[in-house]
Order: sequence, then C-alpha cells, then structure tokens
Amino acid sequence: MNPSPSSRSRPIPSASSLFIVIAMIGGATVHLNRWQQAAVAVGSAVGALLDPRRVDLVAALGETTGKPAFERVLERMKNSPEGRERLISAAVPLLFLLERPRVIASKVGHAWDLPENTFGASYARFMGSRTFSPDDRPPVRFMDTDELAYVAMRAREVHDFWHTLFGLPTNLLGESALKVIEFEQMYLPMCLLSVMAGTARFNEKQRTVFFRHYFPWAVQAGVRCTDLMCIYYERHFPEDREDVRRRWGIVPAPTILKITSD
Repeated sequence: MNPSPSSRSRPIPSASSLFIVIAMIGGATVHLNRWQQAAVAVGSAVGALLDPRRVDLVAALGETTGKPAFERVLERMKNSPEGRERLISAAVPLLFLLERPRVIASKVGHAWDLPENTFGASYARFMGSRTFSPDDRPPVRFMDTDELAYVAMRAREVHDFWHTLFGLPTNLLGESALKVIEFEQMYLPMCLLSVMAGTARFNEKQRTVFFRHYFPWAVQAGVRCTDLMCIYYERHFPEDREDVRRRWGIVPAPTILKITSD
C-alpha cells in the first residue's frame, strides 16, 4: 500500500534529532514507529560503545531491541507462583503485577536495618560500599504498554539484586559475566551486545580470566537457577542470604574470580 501524501511529506527523523529528543524528554514515554526504533537502537548502540557510562543509551538500546523478550518475561510473570498469587480465582488480576514493586530508596531503605546474614542486608552492603542509589536507574521511555514498561523497569532494577546474589563485582569482568546470566534469563539482545562490547575492551589478562572462568560459570549459573524475573525479592529481604541462594539455585561466582578480576 502506498503511503498517503501527508506521510510522504513527513521526513523520517534523523538519528541526531532523536538523540536530542532522548536527551530532553527525561521520564516521558515516547511511542516510536519502526524507523524511529531502528534509528534509536543503532544510535544508542554506537553511543554506548563509545561511552559505556551512558546508562541512558544502554537503556534505550535494551528497550528498542527487547520488546519480544519483555513480552515473554511478562507471560512468565503471569504464570509464576509469586507473580500469580491468586486472590480468588484465575480471573483475578495478578498481585505481583498489580502491586508492581519498585526498587527505589523509599521502598527498600529498610534493608539497611536488617540482620547481617539476611539477603536484604547483603544488598544494602553492596549498594552502600559503592555509594550506589537505587534511584539512579533511568526511566523506561520506549515501551508500548504500561505492563511492558514495568517489566523493562523491573529488569533494570533487579540488576543489583543479582549482583548481590551471585557475588559479582561491578568491574568490567563482573558486569560482563552478569550480562551473560541476564541473557540466559531473558534473551535480551542488548545483553549479548553488551558482552561482545565488554570483551572487546578486555586486556589480555581480563580476556583470559573471563573465558577461562567467568563465561563458563555464568552460562551454567544462568541455566541452573530459577526464573529470576519472577521473584518478589523485596518479600525475601528478611531471609538468610544463603537460604535464598539455595532455594533459587544460585551458584555464586568462585572465589578465585574475585581475586583475579581486579
């Protein structure tokens, strides 16, 4: 079908103009057509490769390339025990998706007051030792529905829970290994691209350590554990960290990796 005259007269936004939009819209939700999605995806990929610290570009890449993956995660959430939590019958909306827990300071601040052995306290130590804030995650901007936007935000916010549970550092090796696990869990193209970009920046020692130790461990760890996107983590903060690791089939990174990954 031929495009209408009005659509022919509208120029396709350039990547540069879209970057201006991305920079200015803040938390606004933007609905993109396929051309715009492709432009944002390519531009974000290039920008993130040039400057991996641009978490906004990494996030935009994940959103514009990850819709099918997020749709699959959403369906798994709806069918999981913690996601479903039927109140009356299967027709009742899902409690997890109704509550839509957020990993923000006002919701997880109590973790700092929990006993040392708990999952919540371990997460608090992880964040505090790095002066991280749970409020630092960029907003979701390019999802079509509220549910998909929540799934994308949840994937972003539980990242530090996974760092805590798998015992991974936040250096280049640790982040690359966690992206392998995230890919195993969600099949997000962005995770695979991040691993490729990360390994390209390794020095010889890092490359040896990663492919000899981190990569094979991460592949197995991501397959062996439970569906990590379907866990209501905040409810498990008061529980013993090692207990939840065993229950969820999580195998922490070998100690040798923490010694050789600096």
